[in-house]
Amino acid sequence: MQQQDKYRIALLASYALALHGFERMIPTPVPWLKFGFANIITVITMILYGFKAALMVTLIRVMVGSFMIGTFLGPAFLLSLSGALLSVLFMGLVYKTTSNLFSPLGLSLIGAFFHNLGQLIVSYVFFIRNIHSLLVLTPIILLLGTVTGCINGVFCLFVLEHLKKAAKEVQY
Repeated sequence: MQQQDKYRIALLASYALALHGFERMIPTPVPWLKFGFANIITVITMILYGFKAALMVTLIRVMVGSFMIGTFLGPAFLLSLSGALLSVLFMGLVYKTTSNLFSPLGLSLIGAFFHNLGQLIVSYVFFIRNIHSLLVLTPIILLLGTVTGCINGVFCLFVLEHLKKAAKEVQY
């Protein structure tokens, strides 16, 4: 990995951490509901720099973010890590195989779905052994994940369009 790539990953990870921190300040109606603003950076990184960079940014965000808020190796960390890894893996798979088929909004929705799916699986395996409770929560979690995935996807579209315009201005 070249030095310039390391700087990019560090900068993108710091953006993701800043969004993660900002998101924690927003009050939500339920404690476990998160908007996933840091995933905007993950999708943008996937599109601009590929799977490996997106995976690194995500791992740095989850690890450092959990240290910052004091949840490292706790239940919240396990849920965050499982959701983030499954999300990045499936976004990477879809983007590599069908990059022309999905827009950043589509990638964000795929990421949101698999993030929630990963968290539900880990919740069942480690914390909530009652499948009936999870089956009641699953539609609610997936609906909220779809809404936040759409919102984040729209932000991705906006940021990528802005970056494209800025790159054109630099060329002239």
